[in-house]
Amino acid sequence: MELSDIMKNRIPQDFEALRQAIVERRDDLPKRLIQVAIYSLDNPDEIAFGTVASIAASAAVQPSTLVRFAQQFGFDGFSGLQQIFRARLKERNSTYEERLKALEADSAEVSENIGILNGFLSAAGRSVESLSHSIDPAIFEQSVEILAKADTIYLLAKRRAAPISTYMAYAFGKLRVRNQLIATSVGIDEDLVAMAGPNDAAIAISFSPYSPETVGQAKMMTDRDIPLIAITDSAFSPLAGGASAWFEIVEADHAGFRSLSAGMALAMALTVAVAEWRRRHQKNM
Repeated sequence: MELSDIMKNRIPQDFEALRQAIVERRDDLPKRLIQVAIYSLDNPDEIAFGTVASIAASAAVQPSTLVRFAQQFGFDGFSGLQQIFRARLKERNSTYEERLKALEADSAEVSENIGILNGFLSAAGRSVESLSHSIDPAIFEQSVEILAKADTIYLLAKRRAAPISTYMAYAFGKLRVRNQLIATSVGIDEDLVAMAGPNDAAIAISFSPYSPETVGQAKMMTDRDIPLIAITDSAFSPLAGGASAWFEIVEADHAGFRSLSAGMALAMALTVAVAEWRRRHQKNM
């Protein structure tokens, strides 16, 4: 029996099952299907609402590639796969979604500046709401314990992700948690990374297009078996594969600009939870 026949016998019934199936097969899919997989996980709302032609254009593939992708996971055609993405939207809190749509609708009746503000508020709300549905409590608990047990927490991030690591460094410092922000102005970042030892841990943060510096520094950590917690935006991110635990964050955008709303919320939750874990366990020691 061929792999495609096996997959037909276990067609994903919901978005999470589909996502897991895609992640499990990320090393086996042909290049073009991987391209569709990445686009699908990064843009689930577009998959739900788009046409085959519009989705294919956005993903830079042929429409027939979308059909082949759907068939790889047991669906007869793309419309069957699309129903999974539409069902995902229906499961969300409708009242919350209506409030966000009202914000956007109001933008037509206000000044351009307030319209921009409302657009970013809407995007920030969607980002945080999406994270609240996708976060795995077990992974969060595991990450907190790994970080809390570390002597020093190394913070790796560049470009758009840099504000997250910078604020984590500030918060860890205020909470008396030893950390090292890898963001020097004198070009010794890799030297600092090389100082990490087996009793340390690292947090790497990067979103597409991924920072080569962050990816390289994260690999330096994992090559030496130093636990790495990754915050990224796709199961296909170069940070996800070698991480001890990783979180997927897809920030909604407004006018092509993505905020860091969900990333900041997760980062601060991790920071405070690590400090609280240490306080509880030190008290019991």
